[in-house]
Amino acid sequence: MLIRLLKKLPYPRFSSEKMDALREASNVNSAGFDPWGLHLETAERTVGYAQWAYRKYFKVNVHGIEKVPEGRVLLVPNHGGQLPLDGFFVGLSMVLDSPKPRVVRGMVERWFPTLPFVSTLFTRCGQVVGDPENCVALLERDQTILVFPEGTGGSGKTWWHRYRLQRFGTGFVRIALQTGAPIVPVAVIGAEETYPAVYNAKGLAKLMGAPYAPVTPFFPLLGPLGALPLPVKVDLHFGDPIHVTGDHDGPDEDIIDQVNLVRDSLQDLIDQGLEQRPDLKKLDRFVSWRHQL
Repeated sequence: MLIRLLKKLPYPRFSSEKMDALREASNVNSAGFDPWGLHLETAERTVGYAQWAYRKYFKVNVHGIEKVPEGRVLLVPNHGGQLPLDGFFVGLSMVLDSPKPRVVRGMVERWFPTLPFVSTLFTRCGQVVGDPENCVALLERDQTILVFPEGTGGSGKTWWHRYRLQRFGTGFVRIALQTGAPIVPVAVIGAEETYPAVYNAKGLAKLMGAPYAPVTPFFPLLGPLGALPLPVKVDLHFGDPIHVTGDHDGPDEDIIDQVNLVRDSLQDLIDQGLEQRPDLKKLDRFVSWRHQL
């Protein structure tokens, strides 16, 4: 139903040069689909509608995107803000602001396909259930993969733990070693303030079958209006590519050393990005004060 509605609405079209670049990078067939359900026309429409939020509502600024190498690559951002807006920002940046546009294939949690309407749209826009087999197969097609090594432990962080990286999984490094894909850390600054959770209602989350149920200073107090993300300015900082080395079937001790290298590089990038955003400290004081009421 949601996809049928999108087809009826007008949207800003991309240039033919950009569409040709996306088509070539996505390896879609003559009907515009690939084996994982990506449909290039649906993705183009969705990005067309989303440009306003990206450019005007969140005013995303991109730094260092030219560092992302051509061909297969793993983008590894920090995760937070309850809603998957950080993946939304990074994905749009690679279409709208990259010198060579490409569709980002986000690895989503296994529970995501259970969501009605939205899950189908996400699949048509290139998102894939995060099985290692899917990730390897896409990288072997020279695709751009987005992974969050923090998982739901990152996205469900409360306000007091924002920008502190949680434990990283090791699977993304093993996949990078297996496929020879470079890893590019991406610091997302601002997304963790868009939906500042001060409490995780675990009982409600269990009842809904969700990984977490955030409570913010505005939701549920203000009802549906309080559920809207705050219009916080967002900065994306792309780091230098990291080329991991070793055996992808090696012992955990060797893999963890490589994981820590990526994690430390990302944390440094986050810290540098935060130093450039003194405005976030004002929001920090406001949320902390509102929580004490």
